[in-house]
Amino acid sequence: MGISVQPARLRTGRDKGPVERFFRTLREDLLQALPGYKGPDIHSRGENPEGEAFYFLDELEEIIREWAATVYHCRPHSSLVDPGLPGLRMSPAQMFEHGMARAGYIEVPRDRDLAFEFLPTKWRTIQHYGVEIDGRRYRGPGLPTPGSKSPYTWRGKHEHWPFQVNPDDITKIYFRDLERVWHALEWEHAPMAGMPLSEEALAFARKLAVRKYAYPNDRLAVADLLERWNAGLGSTPAERRMALRLSREQAIELPDVGSQAAVTLPSVRRALGEEVDVPQAGPEEADEAQGGDDDAVDFEDLVDEDDFYATALKDADE
Repeated sequence: MGISVQPARLRTGRDKGPVERFFRTLREDLLQALPGYKGPDIHSRGENPEGEAFYFLDELEEIIREWAATVYHCRPHSSLVDPGLPGLRMSPAQMFEHGMARAGYIEVPRDRDLAFEFLPTKWRTIQHYGVEIDGRRYRGPGLPTPGSKSPYTWRGKHEHWPFQVNPDDITKIYFRDLERVWHALEWEHAPMAGMPLSEEALAFARKLAVRKYAYPNDRLAVADLLERWNAGLGSTPAERRMALRLSREQAIELPDVGSQAAVTLPSVRRALGEEVDVPQAGPEEADEAQGGDDDAVDFEDLVDEDDFYATALKDADE
């Protein structure tokens, strides 16, 4: 896709200054106001944060999304200016409305299937049973006739076709026919799983099945893995990591939100068991003195932020 990825150096916050500055804004404006917040160090936490409310990942994601939409985007940023009114500071929400008023809505052509282009490609031949990738068989509509000559050249031959595979969900693969229409091909054991299954999880399941059965297969391996996780036996860090990655594949429906202050976010009040019918605060109530994350002066404080993130990956390295 012509994209160059430049990884930041480990424990070097200045390599990704805007990201670190946003983390600080998120921490100071939202996270530290939530019950159960522990702070960056022992001096910043309350007397008993473990005894207060806590949030699951999906709840915390909902809270952050609402805060970004109702608070962060309604705060003036110094870089959002109109050349005709250089002294006017606007928030991202106001700048969007200003642009809509001047230029109208511009429909940009989008390819809804562009995401498939980013998935790893596997070259395989088409057999009478479908397509086999790493011991998994897939079939579905849109496949050419077995033995058909491929228009693609792979290793000097015209026998292989490209298939896009998602390592985090191997229950389906994707194929684009000669008319450039995408088709989803389903794994033969996908119905029994009933959920996304990663390559890592299947490899682990196969490893367990080999130890238990004389003649293991993927059906037995997946069934035993799901039974093991449902029984709470997945207690190793590797299994917890795999279960977490699979849970992230589930779609999360985002709620409709209005313009409210961070302390009255509906998701926060629902988690605390309070009523969510609260008065709304408009963008005009945003603190004009607050600077945006893109203000140049804010990046001068990044040197002090390095210590806070210095041990973020320490446990992972060990």
